[in-house]
Amino acid sequence: MDNGALLKILERNPDLVSGAWVFRGTRVPVTAFFENLKDGASVDQFIEWFPGVQRAQVEALLDYEMTALNQAVG
Repeated sequence: MDNGALLKILERNPDLVSGAWVFRGTRVPVTAFFENLKDGASVDQFIEWFPGVQRAQVEALLDYEMTALNQAVG
């Protein structure tokens, strides 16, 4: 996934949520997703707790991060 595709699922506005990256169409920061995972939550729980976030957005973000990690290591 390239940055253009990433911008279809995430957005950043300096006037909202202190300019943090959020899931497009929500005020849910991307950091909230990773913090919840770190604390032991599942993707299903996160989506339940933050109903504005779509599963497709979460899966695309994880795919992007996995690709970025593979490129950094490779």
